[in-house]
Amino acid sequence: MATTFSASVSMQATSMATPTRISFQKPALVRTNLSFNLRRSIPTRLSVSCAAKPETVEKVSKIVKKQLSLKDDQKVVAETKFADLGADSLDTVEIVMGLEEEFDIEMAEEKAQKITTVEEAAELIEELVQSKK
Repeated sequence: MATTFSASVSMQATSMATPTRISFQKPALVRTNLSFNLRRSIPTRLSVSCAAKPETVEKVSKIVKKQLSLKDDQKVVAETKFADLGADSLDTVEIVMGLEEEFDIEMAEEKAQKITTVEEAAELIEELVQSKK
């Protein structure tokens, strides 16, 4: 007699303090039910961090503010997109030139054209500074 099995998995995390329950059930012909609780909490929110150093991100933010003539109180963080600040392609070229001057580096044109955020600029700068050593 051949036996076939099917399984269903259901997971639900309602809060950090509630353990997650996972159940596996076989068809009704075989009366086995496997169930266990995970005692470890599963985070409901993920955190993304920038690979570049905070000081590099801060310098890049200041240069972006200067090149775009932004007010000092305007928030520019790692995730900020140049386009969201009103920068066009010419502004982006000027930002790249300012970054090259400040960090004493040269960015390849194809890499410079791909930069759209402060974070991407900071990560590329650190990569170039590191390869320069």
